[in-house]
Amino acid sequence: MKIAYVCSSLSLGGLELNHLRNALWMQARGHEVIIYAPKESPLFQKALDSGLHCIHITHQRKYYAWIAAITLARSLKKEQVSHVFIRDNRDMSMIATVKAIMCKSIVTAYFMEMQLGVKKTGILHSIRFNYLDFWFCPLPFLETQVLEWTRINPSKVHLVPSGIDRSAIKRIAKDVARTQLDLPLHGFTFGLVGRFDLQKGQLLVLEALQRCENTAINLVFLGEPTRNETNQVMEKMETFIAEHHLEDRVFIRPFMQEVGAFYSALDALIMATKAETFGMVTLEAIAHGVPVLGSNAGGTPDLLKQEAFGRLFEPLNAADLALRMNEMVSNPIAFDLDLWEQHVARFDHHAVCKSMEQVVSSKA
Repeated sequence: MKIAYVCSSLSLGGLELNHLRNALWMQARGHEVIIYAPKESPLFQKALDSGLHCIHITHQRKYYAWIAAITLARSLKKEQVSHVFIRDNRDMSMIATVKAIMCKSIVTAYFMEMQLGVKKTGILHSIRFNYLDFWFCPLPFLETQVLEWTRINPSKVHLVPSGIDRSAIKRIAKDVARTQLDLPLHGFTFGLVGRFDLQKGQLLVLEALQRCENTAINLVFLGEPTRNETNQVMEKMETFIAEHHLEDRVFIRPFMQEVGAFYSALDALIMATKAETFGMVTLEAIAHGVPVLGSNAGGTPDLLKQEAFGRLFEPLNAADLALRMNEMVSNPIAFDLDLWEQHVARFDHHAVCKSMEQVVSSKA
């Protein structure tokens, strides 16, 4: 296959990084890959740095990007691209127009990264969705949502998760990891990773910690403030820590590219967002053998296999989170190793890419 990964986003988050990782994996499997992205986007630069073939497009509005679609269709035809993959739903209208222009000469696939906020059964949404050849859902709850909340042909909807490279998972001894991060060697340590933002829940977790009966619980935050934003979350975190005299139990560490030491230092990870669609951090923690305490919403229950690999708490409820934290300390979770291996293997990037290949090759 010759695959075009199209993304007109100017951001660099999980969506864009998943797109890039998938492109690199598919190229490593022998497919020709082209990245179509705005030249000024971080994705474009990272793709160039990774040695991928990149072609510049402009950042587009969500609807009625007809001129951009015509330009893209010409380029795809010139490059003899056979398949187009998108992840940002803002690009869906443009790709629908490309499909209308190119018809059977191109295969289009959408990788769902965000859940549907409302039902999308109107005529315009239905037309746009059915110009897609495939709609990939990373988790069962999303597959159910798409089938029930849209009028897309069910035969186009497939369960294909975002993947992880398990060869990159490096665990080290817990005491060594804690020494590297300058954390207490004793006590039960929870961790939270992500930019310091109200939606990520750092302040909620601090409130829960202050409510916990068990005072032997430690907490480490890995991340940094949101760039180019002044949400003052870090300042509020530091104020809370000082006011409640938690300096010897709460630790803030800067974001690191190699997160193996962070996960290895933890007894459990907390995912405190209201409803994470597909928490890559949750999956990474489980793959490192670390249980997760997450909100009972979005994709987290599926990733935890309904508490086989962690515990769930009521979203945005600090009191319930504190209760679950105490329970996890009192009754640590031990993974069923056979079940864990089967679960994590589903997300192995080789299995994910093979599944993609099998699905898209079925389109004659």
